[in-house]
Amino acid sequence: MLDGAVITQTLDLAAERCADPTPLVYARLFAAHPDMEALFVRDTDGSVRGEMLARVFEMILDFIDRRAYGAQLIQCEVVTHDGYGVPPTVFGAFFTSVAETVRALIGENWSPTMDDAWRALLTDLNWFVDHPDQMAAANLG
Repeated sequence: MLDGAVITQTLDLAAERCADPTPLVYARLFAAHPDMEALFVRDTDGSVRGEMLARVFEMILDFIDRRAYGAQLIQCEVVTHDGYGVPPTVFGAFFTSVAETVRALIGENWSPTMDDAWRALLTDLNWFVDHPDQMAAANLG
């Protein structure tokens, strides 16, 4: 089961250790999917990447709480990003890059409870990535 309090705790801990994880998240994404880096050639100052990551954090916070818009946002952005040449599998891999970066920032304080919470979150997020044509009102938590 998704534990929003644990996810929030991990995000807070990561923020204490790194004010801007954007370069770390995208380095992981580009290491796993080097072909995606070319899509950011015009983002010379990283501001587009930073804004995208900020939206992902906002979406996660909504997703683990009210789910007022997070699921629908994922589904819309999967379609939008596909138009940019980002396959759904890579779109979903971005969430994994975020999770791995949070885990790396927390380091030795990462716990099995945190791991379980992020695994559940990734499972739920990726359901919406894999089903952009389904009603986003599905309750997976």
